[in-house]
Amino acid sequence: MLLLHETHSVTGREEEQFEAAYRDTGGYMDHLASDSDARLLWYLDHVHGTGPAYTVTTITAVRDGSAWERLHHRMTAGDLRKWAASVDRLRHDSVSKLLVPLPWSELRQVDLAAVPVEPVDRELVLFMEDTAVPHEGMVDEYIDKAGGQYAPSLRRPNPLLEMVGAFRPAFGAGRRREIVLWQRVADNQALLGLLTTAVPARYKAPGTWMHDALEVRDQWVSRLLRTSAWSPLA
Repeated sequence: MLLLHETHSVTGREEEQFEAAYRDTGGYMDHLASDSDARLLWYLDHVHGTGPAYTVTTITAVRDGSAWERLHHRMTAGDLRKWAASVDRLRHDSVSKLLVPLPWSELRQVDLAAVPVEPVDRELVLFMEDTAVPHEGMVDEYIDKAGGQYAPSLRRPNPLLEMVGAFRPAFGAGRRREIVLWQRVADNQALLGLLTTAVPARYKAPGTWMHDALEVRDQWVSRLLRTSAWSPLA
């Protein structure tokens, strides 16, 4: 399975039209339903006040490399070509990367046939997307350490975050030194505490992820993303 991760800088006045182009009949989700190669999984807004305005993230599951190639041809020379051109008029830019699951990722396969292909209203959900940059020459070490220490640390009663999946860019399809951790916010009140208080010293002591992760990475970027009401998955 491959995940096509796209970040769109949408024109403010066209925000609703852009969303409709993914949601409505004749849109992206509808087009993908015409075969079994790919499905839109998530449509998410970058939460206002936490980053650039009118930023949308879409995540599409693609069955394999051959399916991705077919999707590429649909976008550039097939039935999705006019759709792509119309969507380009609703956004300033779009940046994509093709992700593959890490060996210990919770999300490794998606039953594409079971993914909804029509809008269904559901509760809005927050995700925290952490994009980590391992130290030079330590990509594999970061993957091992995050899988052995960080991911298990979230499996506890009443967690702030739930690990949904962990990914790296496919070879030649993104930055090599980059790991994406896809986490559902399980406790909104705890998240508020994280945003309004300093990290206690005990969470930065030896043996904690905040401390030990510095052996394999220094920088990371967190984004708060909120699902749309009709997003196929929540």
